[in-house]
Amino acid sequence: MSLSTYLLYGAIAVVALVFLRYRLRILKFVGEVKVELDKCSWPWDPNISGIKKYRELLESTVVVIISVVLLAGYVTMWDFLLSHFVGWLTGASFYK
Repeated sequence: MSLSTYLLYGAIAVVALVFLRYRLRILKFVGEVKVELDKCSWPWDPNISGIKKYRELLESTVVVIISVVLLAGYVTMWDFLLSHFVGWLTGASFYK
């Protein structure tokens, strides 16, 4: 047996011991998570099938991607302008 096999068995043993030691807390936590997830409003209607089921999710994803690209462009533009302005003020050249 190699060292990696012993490490794997050791890791499995540690996980098993932790689960046995804290099983009531872990099971209580998992139960609470399930209850909270049941309360969540998911971005699709379970009665609709196919790609229409994920329409709101896809639209929201597109909005987020566009927003991130626009924000990145805005920040990049100001970084470029301000760095060149400060370079002009201090006499530093960016293109030596």
